Amino acid sequence: MKFGVVVFPGSNCDRDVAYVTRDLLGQPTRMIWHQETDIADLDVVIIPGGFSYGDYLRCGAIARFSPVMQQVIEHAQKGKFVLGICNGFQVLTEAGLLPGALVRNRDLHFICDRVSLKVERNDLPWTQTYSAGEVIQLPIAHGEGRFYADKATLSKLEDNGQVVFRYVQDNPNGSVRNIAGICNPEGNVLGMMPHPERAADSMLGNTDGLKLFAGLVEKVTALV
Repeated sequence: MKFGVVVFPGSNCDRDVAYVTRDLLGQPTRMIWHQETDIADLDVVIIPGGFSYGDYLRCGAIARFSPVMQQVIEHAQKGKFVLGICNGFQVLTEAGLLPGALVRNRDLHFICDRVSLKVERNDLPWTQTYSAGEVIQLPIAHGEGRFYADKATLSKLEDNGQVVFRYVQDNPNGSVRNIAGICNPEGNVLGMMPHPERAADSMLGNTDGLKLFAGLVEKVTALV
């Protein structure tokens, strides 16, 4: 399978993601400059963390209008896979691929830490290598990571099983219902604030994040 990693002006986790998919998992991976308009060769598109367009106006608000994003939307509508990490999650909500919004952290401070997450679903390609209810640890680094949605949207997310990850023990940013990651109803689009790519190499002492990428590779490879 082939991965593509979108690069906006201000992206800073793009090479980290590519290291995981290309070097650790041995999958073909290419960097997608934000002005590209042909991504038909890709199976998975990843929008990485960072500060797209300097986070001016609002996180993800300008990146949403990059030429590549219309292609990402069409990619998702075809049932192909899209992953948004941190700033990428913000971009996906701005683009309408995921509901809700990411707003300023509860204490209005940038947070760089490690958090515990509960895996709410393990029946998705993203999470099939985890156990149901498994608690994992992943790094976070964000200033606008507090997930917010109105009551009707939250009810729909819960009823449809779209909450994939929740913070446990401590909610670092004040996200409603401790939500750390959600998917679309079909399950092929995933957005999450924590960084799985920063917990993928054994040299770092934590490979909890590698399972997310490896599970997807395993699932898609089995379908081919």
